[in-house]
Amino acid sequence: MPESMTMFRLEGLPDFQQGDDLAQVIIDTFQAQQKALVAGDILVIAHKVVSKSEGACAYLDQITPSADAIELAKTVNKDPRKVEVILFQSKRIVRAVKRPDQQEGVLIAEHKNGYICANAAVDESNADHPGQLILLPENPDRSAQLLCQRLEAHFQCDLGIVISDTFGRPWRLGQTNVAIGLANVPGVMKMEGEMDAFGRPLSVTAPAFADELAAASGLLMEKSAKAPVIVFRGLDWPKTDSQSRDLIRAQNEDLFK
Repeated sequence: MPESMTMFRLEGLPDFQQGDDLAQVIIDTFQAQQKALVAGDILVIAHKVVSKSEGACAYLDQITPSADAIELAKTVNKDPRKVEVILFQSKRIVRAVKRPDQQEGVLIAEHKNGYICANAAVDESNADHPGQLILLPENPDRSAQLLCQRLEAHFQCDLGIVISDTFGRPWRLGQTNVAIGLANVPGVMKMEGEMDAFGRPLSVTAPAFADELAAASGLLMEKSAKAPVIVFRGLDWPKTDSQSRDLIRAQNEDLFK
């Protein structure tokens, strides 16, 4: 790896709406600032601008909750319409807990794409108006790949894309950005067989490269800053045919069932 890198956020992006051409807006913003992407740049893009431009949103006033949603909503003291959307986005509910120190309880779900997270990643922050729920893109890897193809074609160089979302973590407080969609960027860098600094062979070391990028992007991607695109420059990384599922541990390896 190089001794240093730079990271910066793309300023001046607008609020996104369904039907907006995200790739073209990014291109136009770079051009307006007389900047360009260069070979090896990696863009970490907050999923909400991808979701909004693709129309991956739900609206509470259009939702009729099912009996299951109404019953589960009582357990966690949530709007049953929101719970209905969470159920629709989920393979299964992992935990449903009402905490005495919080008005609303906690719903941990397995999203239909395999991520384990709160509320199946259904979120109201940075929504355009009350009652709007922002979902994950239908296929974040495909979204990342299409964006990457457009940007590579325009800037005439190899690039990488990571689409990120903010997840909590088991046994640790706070949230951090993680990778939920990849194009060209390796999810995991397997280092088995390489040597550590003292000449000892590595046997299980596998840095979650895409998650590390996503987490670092959070340092510049404040929720109030309207800066959903962060560029990493100067990293040495192998272009790979990667997918976000590369970062998901298989259920048969779950030691905490």
